[in-house]
Amino acid sequence: MTFGFTPSSAASTSSPAELSAASANPLARMLEPAEWAAAGIPLLRNPRQVVSGLHSRHRPGPATAILAVLDPDERLLASASFTRRQAPADGWMFRNSLLAQLRRVIPHDLRRRTPVRTAVLLYCREGDARWTQEDGAWMWGLRDACTLHGLRCGAYITLTRDGWQVLGEGRGGRRPNSHSAPEPFALSEAPPPLPRTGGAVSEVLRRAAAR
Repeated sequence: MTFGFTPSSAASTSSPAELSAASANPLARMLEPAEWAAAGIPLLRNPRQVVSGLHSRHRPGPATAILAVLDPDERLLASASFTRRQAPADGWMFRNSLLAQLRRVIPHDLRRRTPVRTAVLLYCREGDARWTQEDGAWMWGLRDACTLHGLRCGAYITLTRDGWQVLGEGRGGRRPNSHSAPEPFALSEAPPPLPRTGGAVSEVLRRAAAR
């Protein structure tokens, strides 16, 4: 699912005074890798599978953000991709855009005491894999959008010509990268294993799989 980069309803209902105050200091609305790592962001069990799956689904180009919501078993529940317009990096504006995408693709979990679904963000950009202020603004925006939508804040991943990297964790790989062709979808998401049962049921499953 692909959407345009548009202001959220939160931004459109803010008063001029609130907008002015929020725009006063964009540099305050970003997180550095050390701050991100200290925030206790949950680790992905298989980051390459998540990255490859999103890359195959959305085929991102530079300045494309992919927002995905995962269940507790890291199965993809919903995702949206959108292109960032040219403007100064500002975590507050990124937050509003991410929140708008979340509201379109999945209901909020604000009534739950503890979030069970996790949002992760994959951002394809130019340059190398080193952290930038733009990355810091996306991190701030993702964390805030997750809080407002009742989700766990998950990984922030960059996709560059060097490959992919989970910021704040030091995990990454060379493929996929911002110039690579998407992998066949079957390779990016492994099928669920057949139930391990014995007797006649197992024989039926074996024959069905062989057809």
